[in-house]
Amino acid sequence: MEKPMTHDDRLAASCRVALAGLLHDVGKFAERAGLMIDPEALETHLQLYARRQEQGGRHWYSHRHAAYTALAIDQLEPHLPGLVGQDMTPFAAWKDRDADDSLINAAACHHKPTTFMQWIIATADRVASGFERETFDRYNDSEEQTSTKLNHITSRQLTLFEQICLDETDTKPETLTKRYPLRPLAPLTLFPVPAKEVETNQVGQAQADYRRLWDGFLEALTAIPTSHRARLDLWLDHFETLWLTFTHAIPSATAFGVRPEVSLYDHSKAVAALAVALWRYHHERGDDPEAVAQAQHDRRDWDESKLLLIQGDLFGIQEFIFASGGETNRRAAKLLRGRSFYVGLLTECAAMRVLDALALPATSQIINAAGKFLIVAPNTAETLEALKRVRRDIDAWCLEHSHGQFGVGLAWMAASCNDFLTSTHPSHNGRGTGVRGFDALMKRLFAQLEQAKAQRFGLCGESAPTAAFTGFLDRFDNTRGVCQIDGRSPAVTHLTEAGRTIQLGRLAKDQIDLGNWLTRHERLLVSRSPIVRDTLAIDLFGYRIGFTGDEEASGRFGPEVWCDNLLRVWDFSLPDEDGTCPLWNGYARRAINAYIPRFLGDEVGHPWFEDKYGRADPEEPFDAGPGEPKTFNHLACEDQRLDGRGRWVGIRALTTLKGDVDNLGAIFQRGLKAPTFAKMAALSRQMNAFFALYLPWLCRTRYKNAYTVFAGGDDFFLIGPWKTQMDLARELRAAFRCYVAENPGIHFSAGLSTTKPGLPVRHLAELGEQALEAAKTHRPAKDSVTGFGQTVPWTTFDELDQARTELEGLVTEIGLSTGYLYGLLELIDKAERFQNPKTARPEDAIWHSQFAYRTYRMLEQRLRGRDLEPERRRLMQRLAQVIAQQGIERFGGAYRLALFTHLYQTRD
Repeated sequence: MEKPMTHDDRLAASCRVALAGLLHDVGKFAERAGLMIDPEALETHLQLYARRQEQGGRHWYSHRHAAYTALAIDQLEPHLPGLVGQDMTPFAAWKDRDADDSLINAAACHHKPTTFMQWIIATADRVASGFERETFDRYNDSEEQTSTKLNHITSRQLTLFEQICLDETDTKPETLTKRYPLRPLAPLTLFPVPAKEVETNQVGQAQADYRRLWDGFLEALTAIPTSHRARLDLWLDHFETLWLTFTHAIPSATAFGVRPEVSLYDHSKAVAALAVALWRYHHERGDDPEAVAQAQHDRRDWDESKLLLIQGDLFGIQEFIFASGGETNRRAAKLLRGRSFYVGLLTECAAMRVLDALALPATSQIINAAGKFLIVAPNTAETLEALKRVRRDIDAWCLEHSHGQFGVGLAWMAASCNDFLTSTHPSHNGRGTGVRGFDALMKRLFAQLEQAKAQRFGLCGESAPTAAFTGFLDRFDNTRGVCQIDGRSPAVTHLTEAGRTIQLGRLAKDQIDLGNWLTRHERLLVSRSPIVRDTLAIDLFGYRIGFTGDEEASGRFGPEVWCDNLLRVWDFSLPDEDGTCPLWNGYARRAINAYIPRFLGDEVGHPWFEDKYGRADPEEPFDAGPGEPKTFNHLACEDQRLDGRGRWVGIRALTTLKGDVDNLGAIFQRGLKAPTFAKMAALSRQMNAFFALYLPWLCRTRYKNAYTVFAGGDDFFLIGPWKTQMDLARELRAAFRCYVAENPGIHFSAGLSTTKPGLPVRHLAELGEQALEAAKTHRPAKDSVTGFGQTVPWTTFDELDQARTELEGLVTEIGLSTGYLYGLLELIDKAERFQNPKTARPEDAIWHSQFAYRTYRMLEQRLRGRDLEPERRRLMQRLAQVIAQQGIERFGGAYRLALFTHLYQTRD
């Protein structure tokens, strides 16, 4: 009788299956790179793994990459964890060539499977791509050629964004013009470019690109700490980031005239998750391997609900980030960076807690962005029981530590292999006659997540957590009162600053510590017990979170790995200022850090430094040095400038910039003509990457005073100097258009709210949300921005900036007074009312005459004498054209944007 598997045994075995799924197509990478192989060895591997085709008396091998998969894994093996040996469950021993079910055979035989494990990988491969049986049979016997008429070496990856279509009447061109450059993942290599810049018919040149990428991949593989190989799930988490970095722009499918639109990373990640779930389903049920292999060959069991899709959603994010007490505003920036990072940590640790409870590797987590995650698991009774326990544990943790302020909603839904097919078809599994297919699956997923949001903590269910409420009033020192940071939690400790004592709750203490640690650390450790000094006081769902510095320090924890204490090491460093530098530092990467403005060395030493910043924050001593984070009061000074008399002019003000992608649900649910699981994962990852990777890099390099509250998923929220934020909004929108291949159906709306510094952060958030809501409800379309109370399309926002430039040219040339400019506001009011028949009044019709009269009187005082009459007429005509016609008449009330921007820049 077979010995039952322990939790660690199941996790290790699942990691091996995941690795086989992740590497099943590594041969595509190796073959296109021209991996040097002994001809005799290649012929042997072609016979074993490729498909032999015959026609007209000749024969050849299709899908040669399968042979290269086996050869490439052999070359990678010295750098992999200890996979050589007898205990390779569920595979046979690595080097046993007689064992058909070795890991290497299971990975490489996905186009001609015969055994149980080979069919597990092959089935996952087909499900991830949404292949119908007939479609796959044609694909499996086809030549290597894409829909772009190039081959598997010369073609480059298309972008899904160019193909999104929400309007059924809008027909997309057959020829897609954008491709991703074949470069490692970096902020600037995320963008698609014109096909002619990266595609060529020259095979040698195209292969050289692959070779450089392959060589970089092999070198980067050695950067994973050797000690981390001792724990397979830890190493696999690192390897997944490495795999993403070097395969995010490699087309996965290049045969049967398909569109090369899904990356090797996204496809293989989906295959790895599905393969683990499928294997675990059959293993935990004790199914006969041979019978399962035959059923998968015939697809007799594709209507069986073997898979479980688990969704997580962190709710209460805004309430948590912007909770305020009496002491919040004094350290607003520090608290915001601590709380924002904490939100990212909560999501990561909640997903990890689910994976840990189910003994699943990190690769089973398909999506993690903006507080949401999706995990693929086996649909077994054991899984369902474990999920119920982990949901109770997470609910109890959230109630105990946040008192219901935030929580994690967990929901799950069973699915069959047929649910992942691209076409729809009737159900035949006895559960009804409804339409099945990936479109229907996506709709059910979205509906289920919405339902989960309304069932927080399960407080009305039979298993509602009660421990958090039992004896609540006796669990804290009531002499301390309420936490002075969040204004609601019981204080349990205190902080002394400048002779003042501040009462703190446990979460507030961790938030403040986080705000300090993030300025000097770039990696964190997830462990069972504390390892380093800078460790959060509260565990996150049972995990201890510590922070460490450089790579050398992060890699010195071998003993903690060997004793099963160190579970994860996550790199959260910002992208390098060189926007093409690969996002790989030897560790699993998590995009949960945002840019923090700091004082630069040349600023601190400048003669005007004290004069500019010294009076910015009257309640705090001014002792800023190089590298120190700037407070919001400091940021409010950044758009001031010295005039000719040595005075600082321009208002001291902050602007919140809040935005999110329009119609995101529709984009995912009906944007793609033939959606698949891998495409959905790719689209989610790529949408998140713009805000989580590119935006922080943009702030670090061009907008160094923009403070990122959060950025990821489909939304962002930044605080910074008032005018700079307007420039950032314009550039961000222009970059996003390039990022989505200039698809007019994909856009975001944003709200800009300008305030004086010192306003409570909660109010900043509320004003930003109100501005965003105005932009989102703008008609006839969204794709708009709100600023100074005016909502306009983005194109108009750009035109108004040009109008401001023209106005400032007139101010410089003529010397227009501030009084004259402020007087224009009354005329704008009248012109705005006059343009609307519902609000127009008779006296509003004469705004043109009033403008002419005021302008003439102003010029008459400036240019006295009859000999200057021609100049007065010329300037009168110019002012009328630029301000009255091209400004007020054209833009109406929106012209306030141009006028206010100029006035605020010059106010002293």
